[in-house]
Amino acid sequence: MYAAFVRTTSLLGMALGAAVFVAWPTTADAGRDPVPNRAVQTPRPANLETAVLAGGCFWGMQLVFEHVKGVTAVAAGYAGGDKSTATYPQVETGQTGHAESVRIVFDTTQVTYRQILQVYFMVAHDPTELNRQGPDVGTQYRSAIFYATPEQQQIAQAYIAQLEKDKTFDSPIVTQVVPLKGFYPAEKYHQNYAVHHPDQPYIVINDLPKVASLREQLPALYRDQMVQATS
Repeated sequence: MYAAFVRTTSLLGMALGAAVFVAWPTTADAGRDPVPNRAVQTPRPANLETAVLAGGCFWGMQLVFEHVKGVTAVAAGYAGGDKSTATYPQVETGQTGHAESVRIVFDTTQVTYRQILQVYFMVAHDPTELNRQGPDVGTQYRSAIFYATPEQQQIAQAYIAQLEKDKTFDSPIVTQVVPLKGFYPAEKYHQNYAVHHPDQPYIVINDLPKVASLREQLPALYRDQMVQATS
């Protein structure tokens, strides 16, 4: 499709892998305490929760949720398939089972999971489009909620049932509610793509209007200062 061509063309020359430098121990390092160089694993605060959502191109999804109050981190990535095929060239074939997704970490004292879903359904994407989103077509652009806990599953199913009861949309909701088996961060050049390329036609047409809709439709959840993207 043209849209897929535009997206792919915009990425040419940006996917160069960064060389990784590994500092091997030397004689001078002998006897030094290695503990300070180890990565310190700190427990996640109890008030932080993670949501994984798919709804079309992850560029726009990431941009929207970076403007949501209470969100502390957003990463673009892939969910629904295996780790071995979680790369952009493979996922874009539509044959890996993945969906372009975002992993959202949020502070439950500031925003609830249900409010995250409110942004997802009312602003971030169209939940009535099957295996596509706007100009992008394929199962990799499907609408899906990947729940991490039974509570998330219950909240998601109840929220969808309420939307359908209220006839919020003219067409049926096709959003999948499925267990999260794994989330694999996308390549570095995808992270915060919309922020780094605000003038690209795809971003201007498809993504920036979503941020405007968030500000207008859900002002209590909107913040102008964005959270930094993470991978």
